[in-house]
Amino acid sequence: MIDPDVSAVLRAAHRIAPYAHRTPVLTSRSIDARVGAPVHFKCENFQRSGSFKLRGAVNGLLGSLTEARGRGVVTHSSGNHAAALALAARLLDVEATVIMPETASEAKRQAARRYGARLIACGPTLADREAALESFISAHGALFVPPYDHPDVVAGQGTAALELLAEVPDLATIWVPVGGGGLASGTVLVAEAAGVTVRAGEPELADDAYRGLACGERQPAPPPLTVADGLRTALGVLNFRILHRYGLTVTRVAEEAIVEAQRLIWNVLKVVVEPSSAVPLAALLEVGADAPAGVILSGGNVTLPEV
Repeated sequence: MIDPDVSAVLRAAHRIAPYAHRTPVLTSRSIDARVGAPVHFKCENFQRSGSFKLRGAVNGLLGSLTEARGRGVVTHSSGNHAAALALAARLLDVEATVIMPETASEAKRQAARRYGARLIACGPTLADREAALESFISAHGALFVPPYDHPDVVAGQGTAALELLAEVPDLATIWVPVGGGGLASGTVLVAEAAGVTVRAGEPELADDAYRGLACGERQPAPPPLTVADGLRTALGVLNFRILHRYGLTVTRVAEEAIVEAQRLIWNVLKVVVEPSSAVPLAALLEVGADAPAGVILSGGNVTLPEV
């Protein structure tokens, strides 16, 4: 397959427009003061299915819709791609199955079920997911829609940055979380064409992107220990290639900083986000800024505390 570019993102924006929300951008004077510059939050926690993942799932499914309708689709996911593909499949009248780690949050399990997906549990590691996926495809012939490692998925994820820059064109940087790299690589395609710098935040306990981009070789995912459950996977092959070519700078953040940034977003912006969404803000707070910055809040699928 040909690597996507900004024209692929523009085509994706047109394709997914009937299915995806154009999410709002929020600001906070108190967060601006802490960072040292204006910060604009692209709220993908308000996206359908609760995260940016719907963009890539819809674009990926539309790219092979005839085949998908004949075979059904399957994926592996710790949560947000599961719900996104389940919803995309329901919107496009396709049967969906999701291989989901047994460590996935109950909120994300419920979301995938709510949109009609069949769930199959697997072990917590990426190897466990891939083995279960291969077994299911061999038995049922379903079409695999990857969570991040596919040109159509990357192009779909890039539409969030496309919308952000259309609304706030004077941004100097866009900050994103990095896990599998779908959002980060899609954002790079858009920002690079616009002359805007992309920076990424990554948990210290899941720092394969930081280590891999530093040494020039993809690294395996560390044990799934970080509270940012959406970032517990390794960079995809395509995603690594795009981000390495770009020279993405990754800032690692501690677990305490992630929780504090999540608390800040909840208390100040008054919106619900999951820990993975707070990672780029945690990184931005650590580094600071002297020019307008964008932060993509990747999702809001989180189990609320009991009262």
